[in-house]
Amino acid sequence: MNVSTGKNLPREIHGVDLPKPSRDEAEQAVRTLLRWAGDDPTREGLLDTPKRVVRAYEEFFAGYEQDPVEILERTFEETDGYDEMVLLKDIRIESHCEHHMVPIIGRAHVAYMPHKRVVGISKLARVVEVYAKRLQIQEKMTAQIANAINGVLQPQGVAVVIEAAHQCMTTRGVNKPGVTMVTSTMLGIFRENPTTRREFLSMIGNPSSGGCA
Repeated sequence: MNVSTGKNLPREIHGVDLPKPSRDEAEQAVRTLLRWAGDDPTREGLLDTPKRVVRAYEEFFAGYEQDPVEILERTFEETDGYDEMVLLKDIRIESHCEHHMVPIIGRAHVAYMPHKRVVGISKLARVVEVYAKRLQIQEKMTAQIANAINGVLQPQGVAVVIEAAHQCMTTRGVNKPGVTMVTSTMLGIFRENPTTRREFLSMIGNPSSGGCA
């Protein structure tokens, strides 16, 4: 099973164990950026900004401290033979682009076809949250969610579709508001069986897929 948990990721960079910066160091880095932007971090309106930014980053990137495998490991086998699709759709996603560190806002649709085990539906949403609360590219996040579910539950198949707007594209650069990126990962029966795949896409409103990872 090859599932990227991300645990301890902030402490390992290119295989080198590095100490995590202190909160004071993180706040000082924010002050440096404020000065670089051309403002005065000691003025009243910005005095507490470094503390607020660091607290916000703890929320934005909480996924590095969570293990999706642990979330999915509590499963249930008493399903009375249920083997049809389990779908959780319209899961709100708030992530951050790893290239510009600006928000990615959208929704995820996650489905799996059970083999012997099912998992509480809140766990599916939590796995999406774990991977979203990291610096991401949407293609990788889509595959990570699907691979984690597939690796732990060993279902007949997994399908994940994410539709999101990237503020690195809508608020800077080409400045194209209203553009949505769609990515998908289909594993097992969702990849192999066109009927199952069409059923899934129909149930989520059939977004035009940005690709099948």
